[in-house]
Amino acid sequence: MNRRHWFSLAAAAMFAMVALPASAQEKFIVVASTTSTEQSGLFKHLLPLFEKDSGIKVRVVAVGTGQALDMARRGDADVVFVHDQAAEEKFLNEGFGVKRSPVMYNDFVVVGPKSDPAKVAGSHDILDALRKIETAKATFVSRGDKSGTHAAELRYWKAAGVDLAANKGAWYKDTGSGMGPTLNTASSMNGYALTDRGTWLSFKNRGDLTILVEGDKRLFNQYGVMLVNPAKHPHVKVDLGQKFIDWLVSSQGQAAIAGYKVGGEQLFFPNANG
Repeated sequence: MNRRHWFSLAAAAMFAMVALPASAQEKFIVVASTTSTEQSGLFKHLLPLFEKDSGIKVRVVAVGTGQALDMARRGDADVVFVHDQAAEEKFLNEGFGVKRSPVMYNDFVVVGPKSDPAKVAGSHDILDALRKIETAKATFVSRGDKSGTHAAELRYWKAAGVDLAANKGAWYKDTGSGMGPTLNTASSMNGYALTDRGTWLSFKNRGDLTILVEGDKRLFNQYGVMLVNPAKHPHVKVDLGQKFIDWLVSSQGQAAIAGYKVGGEQLFFPNANG
């Protein structure tokens, strides 16, 4: 072994000895979550508070609820924080989650152009509004991404008696993307869209869009959090993930959620205690 090669090996070994403790000391979890918690700015508000209290960093992967649950099924997350209760319960029944804890809620609204070609403004009946949009063949922009919002939208169309498979046409646009990009598309096309209120309140590129349909109790939007089951994926960081969940449902975490506002309006309402 020549002298240069020996020094290279020695330097590499010394670097490994120095770097390993720092890496081992870093505590973090991966949270698979819906885009609304990210794009609304909620995580930007919450995570520094949690990290300061716990010393645990949170790496968020913000995708649609369906994708977030699939990510957790593969073992690529420690915690899921989403908003489609039927899909969450299926996830639990399949054995991929440990327990579902309610965290907070807000509501869905239908936004659309102020000209309102379908004449739905002021309605508190989401089903009647969707029927009018379909009858008028007014542009409707859907996320089309198997997210919690998309799942809710499909339930509303079905309950309204509208067969999308038979009635889809040029008026119905699938974006296959998150809430922010979908609202951008709706804004550029002057179309209607279903959105969670939190993302809407923090959305800047509204163009001619405004809230037209709200207040129907069917538009209630609940969020839940679950630890990924270590029996399925032994590498799940159970202790760290549970600390994050416990903090979210604690009085401190709930107060932090209630305290997040945009333009003086509260975006999410804590309800861990029912």
